[in-house]
Amino acid sequence: MNIDFNLFMNDVVRQAREEIVAAGYEELTTPEAVEEKLSQKGTALVMINSVCGCAGGIARPAAKFSLQHSQLPNQLVTVFAGQDKAATEKARSYFTGYAPSSPSFALLKDGQIQTMIERHEIEGHDPQQVVEKLQQAFDKYC
Repeated sequence: MNIDFNLFMNDVVRQAREEIVAAGYEELTTPEAVEEKLSQKGTALVMINSVCGCAGGIARPAAKFSLQHSQLPNQLVTVFAGQDKAATEKARSYFTGYAPSSPSFALLKDGQIQTMIERHEIEGHDPQQVVEKLQQAFDKYC
């Protein structure tokens, strides 16, 4: 059996994009879109999406289920690491003091980073643990 790797990966990426958008996040694919959204007043949760197993098994489910909470950010946005490289680089320019990490979550207020949940806090953890971290951040900053 011969599998076309590019077709396979395109399907994986498409599914990962659709999953996070269906959860209520706006996909930002250009640096300009990132700048427009993240420079606004209020709070923004940025989910750095990826195709790794911990993104699909932990981060995206946590991104969805964290929204079942009384306090929420004003904006829910996502960029895709390894796919929309310029948009991801622009988003990461807002995450002062944090190394690039995917998947990850960044919570900004008025364009300033407040907290981040990095890959090492996602990988190997239960999705519910990540939901709890996100919701604690919502309570504190939103």
